[in-house]
Amino acid sequence: MRIDELLKGASERLTFVSDTAQLDARLLLAHVLAVSTSYFYTWPEKRVSDADLERFNLLLARRVLGEPIAYLLGHQAFWSLDIEVSPCTLIPRADTERLVEVALSVLDVNKAHRILDLGTGTGAIALALATEQPRANVIGVDLVEGAVALAKRNALRNQLGNVTFMHSSWFDALNGTEKFDLIVSNPPYIDPSDEHLSKGDVRFEPKSALVAGNHGLADIEHIINVAHGFMVSSAYLMFEHGYDQAEAIRERFNLAGFSSVESFQDLGGNDRVTIGQWID
Repeated sequence: MRIDELLKGASERLTFVSDTAQLDARLLLAHVLAVSTSYFYTWPEKRVSDADLERFNLLLARRVLGEPIAYLLGHQAFWSLDIEVSPCTLIPRADTERLVEVALSVLDVNKAHRILDLGTGTGAIALALATEQPRANVIGVDLVEGAVALAKRNALRNQLGNVTFMHSSWFDALNGTEKFDLIVSNPPYIDPSDEHLSKGDVRFEPKSALVAGNHGLADIEHIINVAHGFMVSSAYLMFEHGYDQAEAIRERFNLAGFSSVESFQDLGGNDRVTIGQWID
């Protein structure tokens, strides 16, 4: 079958499950053929071998069932990085880049900051900060051992040596004497009864990385209440969170004694990141 014919048919099959049907089809075929998507504009008449056609159709069938394109390809772009992904943890999303932007806005690139990323997953946030803060010492922790191994591979994949990943339930494995200039987290923040858990990509992502008790605030509350013991004076703690959680998180920051509490919006105009500063 010709490339253009194959892509046309695949795009039609994906129209009902994806808002980016044509792009999805091109990405899957490029992955199978080990070419860039620009190849299809140059060689639309090229024929796909039977073996490659079979591989493509298997991936296409999984995408038709809703499996995220990033899991099918095995990687996802984030910040300036190429991040390996797997079903053991969340897929990095564009909204999370807002957390990186806010974090960088409070850091001096000329200083050797100590940065902690709680619930690091693929390591995307920690690695983005490490690449923009080459003098920093970045630590990322995660409860899931598979995620820690994945994050370590991503550090090697992106040739970053100023970041370390370790297995830990939040702060548990850290030395109590360690103090950080910045703590960031994209923790589980979805209410267990949220209807969105049965829709879209999140159906395939681990619920342990998505769901938290107390209307999605339980893990955030725990981190706020413990974090100050691991922060130098004037350090910042910041979270990515749900669009409707900013006010509740600001209240919890204030109750815990943080100052300079502020929320920042994402590209969609939703409150996405809330920060607080710890002053001894």
